[in-house]
Amino acid sequence: MPRMLDVSDAVRAEIGDEEADRLLAGENAPGSYDCTSCRTPGDSEQERTSTVLFVGDETAVLAFAHASCLPSQVVQVTEEQLQGAVRSIGAAGGDMAGGGDPHRAVPEQAVLGVTSGLVLVDGELHPALVVEPTSPIVRPGTTGAGDDFLPLLIEQGFMPVTELASVPPVLHGWSVLLAMGQLHAVLQPGGTGGQPVAWWQAHQPLQVTDSWRAAANKHQQVLMFAAPVGSIGRQPREDLLRDALDKAAAGGKLVAAALPLAGT
Repeated sequence: MPRMLDVSDAVRAEIGDEEADRLLAGENAPGSYDCTSCRTPGDSEQERTSTVLFVGDETAVLAFAHASCLPSQVVQVTEEQLQGAVRSIGAAGGDMAGGGDPHRAVPEQAVLGVTSGLVLVDGELHPALVVEPTSPIVRPGTTGAGDDFLPLLIEQGFMPVTELASVPPVLHGWSVLLAMGQLHAVLQPGGTGGQPVAWWQAHQPLQVTDSWRAAANKHQQVLMFAAPVGSIGRQPREDLLRDALDKAAAGGKLVAAALPLAGT
């Protein structure tokens, strides 16, 4: 029985033509698997399945996902994350692939606090990420006490929000990576039109609630809100988070965009 596998050019380039052809022929591919994104069972003989290669500093792990959850792609992760993935995926029948490319490290990012929650917009619950730096963000190459966080994001395509009345427009090229049932990164377009790079990456994958993950899989996108330091704070409940978002929006201190789920 042929496997309904998707192997992207990027994954093929990493694992080699021989390994890719073996996968497509069904020699190395599992029949059934646990999707690395939504964690529910899949069957590569019955439904389209994506190969997802997690690449660390020294090792790489090949995992499988429903094509409706994740496209076939290469995902850069830290070696620490990968060791956790090995334990997680290993139990689900993933393969170890040799290699890795040590010089492709994710660039250092500013310290960004990220909170996940469900936000009611126009009568429907949407999965949201709220991003707030721990200190003012200044434009690269400049010095001073200003905060350029929102202007920098607006230049990238995020829209100022004065009230949470409608879903913000989709920002193409950016995406939210939900893998192994956890939140891994917010990706932005690569500078040369190549692989997306991490704008924000979790030091350790963040747990999200089942309801948040279900909403993300339903909408296939995540709303990202961003505010300057001190605007939102770490809110323990979603109703308090919403109050803080409304207040930041009314004060002109909120930008937003809808980011596709794990797109490349």
